[in-house]
Amino acid sequence: MKKNKSVLLTTPYILWMVVFTLIPLGVVAYYAFTDSPTTGNFTFANLQELGNYLPVLWQSIWYSIVSAVICLLIGYPVAYYIAHRPPMVQKILYMLVMLPMCMSFLLRTLAWVGLLQDTGIINTRLGKLGIGPLPLIRNSGAVILGMVYNYLPYMILPLYAIIVKIDHRLIEAAEDLGCTPLQVFTKVILPFSVPGILSGITMVFVPAVSTFYISQKLGGTDTVLIGDVIERQFKQGNNPNLGAALSLVLMLLVFVCTGIMNRFGSDEEGGVVV
Repeated sequence: MKKNKSVLLTTPYILWMVVFTLIPLGVVAYYAFTDSPTTGNFTFANLQELGNYLPVLWQSIWYSIVSAVICLLIGYPVAYYIAHRPPMVQKILYMLVMLPMCMSFLLRTLAWVGLLQDTGIINTRLGKLGIGPLPLIRNSGAVILGMVYNYLPYMILPLYAIIVKIDHRLIEAAEDLGCTPLQVFTKVILPFSVPGILSGITMVFVPAVSTFYISQKLGGTDTVLIGDVIERQFKQGNNPNLGAALSLVLMLLVFVCTGIMNRFGSDEEGGVVV
């Protein structure tokens, strides 16, 4: 009876996964290994063309790694600070971190366009001081800035969730044993926060490596990411099969990265480095 009830309760989730995950993945795989939507002949030609886009793929991976590292450097102190505030203050700060996520992703990116463009707010203010206009937009730095701004909450939230659960008695014990603040951090706090670090890196890297709107609005003509190429194949290039092949490779890359992060993070649930 309990088994039948469990199956009944999991049925909606299974249907959801099949309809919105497995079937779309199957459609992408079908297009990736066929020559055109009309004929549907099996071919590896789309995958063979991937070599032409390897520089773009590597650039996308590099931008995503840099963005994830910057988010970690900014997000860890923020998460640590929030986790060590009184409960009411934690709720307020947590809400402020999540507040930008309530706004449209497109609007957040366009807001940076208004700030960074040659006639934008920053350059206008600098112009009154006799400076500029500075090249704040249409470069790789602006793209990384847009990624960091949009995906920083995805780094802070998992870090906060892990750091706030660290038993304060362990910190007190380390201090009683003569550890300096730096040793307490490196031997107690940092090892216990590794799962949050890995989760945050994954949550930033995955959307960053596949983004295209940020690079289009904040990047220059030489800032082309793999997401831009995929979008162009579907909208402008009229080659959905090649776009599907690129999407399939990108999905495999995301799955591999997620698997690696989960593998290394699964054994870090506890244990203090002595």
